[in-house]
Amino acid sequence: MAGTLIGDRGYDADGRVRDVLAASGKTAVIPPRGCRRDPARFGYDKELYKQRHKIENSFGRLKDYRAVATRYDKTARNFLSGVYLAATILWID
Repeated sequence: MAGTLIGDRGYDADGRVRDVLAASGKTAVIPPRGCRRDPARFGYDKELYKQRHKIENSFGRLKDYRAVATRYDKTARNFLSGVYLAATILWID
C-alpha cells in the first residue's frame, strides 16, 4: 500500500482528506487551493507533485483506446483485460 497520496488541488479538504491520511500515517502531497489559504500551513513536496503529470499522461494515453475510454466491456474482468492490453501496447511503443 502506498504511503503517499499525490492529489490535485480539488482534494484540498482538511477533514475529508488530509486528516484521514494523517491519522493513517500517510503523507498528503496536495498544493493549497489558492491565495486565500495559508501556504505555510500546508507544506507539500513540489518536486514530487511535478511528477504527477506522468500519471495523468498515462491515463490520457490509455483513453486513446476506444474500448477503454467508453468501457464497452460488461464485466470488470474483461475491462481490466482491455486495460492490460492497452497498457502493454503503450509500454512496448
